[in-house]
Amino acid sequence: MRPMKLAGTAAVALAACWAAAGVAGAEPTPSPPPAPKQVIDADGTFAVGKDIVPGTYRSDGPRDGNACYWRRMNGDKTVDSAMTKKPQVVLIEPSDTTFRTDRCQTWQLTECPPTCAPVPQQSAGLPDVLKGFVPQPRPPAPAPSGG
Repeated sequence: MRPMKLAGTAAVALAACWAAAGVAGAEPTPSPPPAPKQVIDADGTFAVGKDIVPGTYRSDGPRDGNACYWRRMNGDKTVDSAMTKKPQVVLIEPSDTTFRTDRCQTWQLTECPPTCAPVPQQSAGLPDVLKGFVPQPRPPAPAPSGG
């Protein structure tokens, strides 16, 4: 009877080992990398297409009265850069490799074309009714009648 008991124990141990090997051999599926961001809310250098999506970004300018600095790069070549105290609009091209920003307020992806002017900060010296006023272009004059 002893050999049967030993054989049964061996079979149970073998089955447990085989089942454990099947579970241990399976590797978890790695999670996909995070999608590129559409907001740049920290200083640093960001890879275009990996860290941030290309497009037109807008910033209200520098933080804490400092000058805002940004730089677009393609490889080791600077494509465009600025150091300013004014609001900024920057077109980050898909061909850019990195975008660097220092001391700037948050950059937001916008629908604004790269030629649109940044919205200036409101002047303290203007009456409230004039703050933020932007003159609109006049409609074209009517064509002369051929009479």
